[in-house]
Parts: sequence; C-alpha cells; structure tokens
Amino acid sequence: MPQSYVHEARRRVGPKRARILPIIERLASEHPDAKIALRYRSELELLVSVMLSAQTTDVNVNRVTGPLFEKYKRPEDYLAVPPEELERDIYATGFFRQKARALRATMAMLLEEFDGRVPRRLDDLVLLPGVARKTANVVAAELGNPQGIVVDTHVRRLSQRLGLTRQEDPIKIERDLQRLVPREHWGLFPHLLIWHGRRVCIARVPRCEHCAVNDLCPSSRV
Repeated sequence: MPQSYVHEARRRVGPKRARILPIIERLASEHPDAKIALRYRSELELLVSVMLSAQTTDVNVNRVTGPLFEKYKRPEDYLAVPPEELERDIYATGFFRQKARALRATMAMLLEEFDGRVPRRLDDLVLLPGVARKTANVVAAELGNPQGIVVDTHVRRLSQRLGLTRQEDPIKIERDLQRLVPREHWGLFPHLLIWHGRRVCIARVPRCEHCAVNDLCPSSRV
C-alpha cells in the first residue's frame, strides 16, 4: 500500500468547492509549462510512450523511444520483428518482457479491431492489452478528449494533502476529483499537480514556504 497523506490535512481552510478554482488558477500561473514530459510525434508514439512509462521515469522512456520510433513507425513494425528483438530495444525501460508482450498484443488488436488507429474512447482504450485506466486517461487527454482525470503518485499525494479527497484507491480518488474539477480542466489539472509535486510539494519534505497555494492547503506547514 502506498504511503497515505490524508492525515496531513488537518487545518481548516474552507470548502473544497470554493478552493478548487483558485488552486487551478494559481498552479497554472506558477507552472505555465505544465504538460506531458513524454516526447511523441503521433498518436501511436504517444500510446507506446505511455505504455513504456510504467515503473520508470519519463526521462528514461524518452531516451529509449528516440531510436525506437525511428525503427518502429507502424503497428505492423512491432509485429514484424522477433519478440526478443523488441525486448532488447525496450530493455532499459524495465519489465521489458511484459511490456514487449503488451505492445505486440496491442498492435495486433489495433490492426484487427481499429484499422491500425489508436482509439480515442476510454472504453476502447482500456480494451488494449497492457492499457489500464491511468494509461487510457493519459492518452485520451493528450488526444484532446479527456474522459477522466489521471491519478498517478503525484496526483494522489497532492489531492490528499490539499484535502480534495480522503480516499486511497486511485479510482475513488478520480471520482472525487471529477466531482470537484470543472470538466474543461480535466486534462490540465493532473499536469499541474504532477509538476507542482515534482518542484514544490515533494513527498518527504514539501517546500510549503514556496507554495503558491499554501493558504488554500490544509496540510501547509507555513
């Protein structure tokens, strides 16, 4: 079970619904560059990058996908090489055997069910092998059609510290956030929390004195 930060939200700072828009506005001003860190040039490259990002860093994925995307340009390309060759090409991302199996199975399904195109509906994306809800949410949002809110470790931690949820399960956290965050911000909101979590609201020692929303945060140590 990941560490919980719910207990840190002790201060009284006002209702969640009254705080959510100021939180979004301030974080958007503080992190105007908040966007996905993975590098891609097509819908297929986006899908592959997000699938490879499990249990590793975006920096590491970008290092691997540079040469990978020069070699594999279509779904057919991932199926045209022996599995062992694809495993070697993605080895540095970790869990390379499982990821290679998922990539090959996904490419086969794209060809068989979706005419080789990456689907945009969340219900279709989660049918792809190796694509869980978080991955599907990332892909849908980056394709301009967010149908949920991405909940990763940063989003979970900051949502708990900000008192936006008392849940531990990512799916339940997402439901709480969907009720609070206006739909037009569903795509941006996770990026704001992710970048704020990397730069300011660090897991072990949050830099509350440098936080743009410390007066709106029930966990602030200021």
